[in-house]
Amino acid sequence: MRIAIVGGHGKVALELHPLLARAGHTPLALVRSEDYRTELEALGAEVGLLDIEAQDADGFAAAFAGCDAVVFTAGGGPDGNIERKRTVDLEGSTKSIAGAETAGIRRFVQVSAIGADEPVPEDAAEVWKAYVAAKRDADVAVRASGLDWTILRPGTLIDEPATGLVSLGAKLERGSIPRADVAAVVAAVLDEEATIGKQWDLVSGDASVGDAIAAATS
Repeated sequence: MRIAIVGGHGKVALELHPLLARAGHTPLALVRSEDYRTELEALGAEVGLLDIEAQDADGFAAAFAGCDAVVFTAGGGPDGNIERKRTVDLEGSTKSIAGAETAGIRRFVQVSAIGADEPVPEDAAEVWKAYVAAKRDADVAVRASGLDWTILRPGTLIDEPATGLVSLGAKLERGSIPRADVAAVVAAVLDEEATIGKQWDLVSGDASVGDAIAAATS
């Protein structure tokens, strides 16, 4: 498959590109700057330009042309600018959904966040409230779409080497997980029809990626 990666220079995406390339797919890293081209091509990705905040759904559809699947893994992060939680985490997702539909692409995988449906404490920071709301509403939009979707909700993302061992389920205790392991699960679910229509929490565990997916889809 040729797979459009929205947020193509994010930390999960940088782990995902070589995995997809080694599996025989063509990752298309969608980024807003040509400055990333050399780095991304070295990881086996093609490079396309997409400014998530500036372009509309038709611009997303044009960027997705010729692709068989879309992975949305962009995000403004849980800290920083509140407005970007809406323009990146939420609107980036909804424009990706609309763009995929316009481009005739059915397969859609979204990287979200664990606990996005849970109430946020009243005393939580406003930026955290905005982040959780954006992830929650983006997931609602994906589930309401007519796409062949899978939503992955990882726990706290850490920059550690891949372990290859994960836990995947509808409702898990909060935990952490290396970004490299999240990327491995994204790559695996893209090829697995049984993961369509599934939303899972994802943290480090004691099962291989393949075994965790098999157990979650059984």
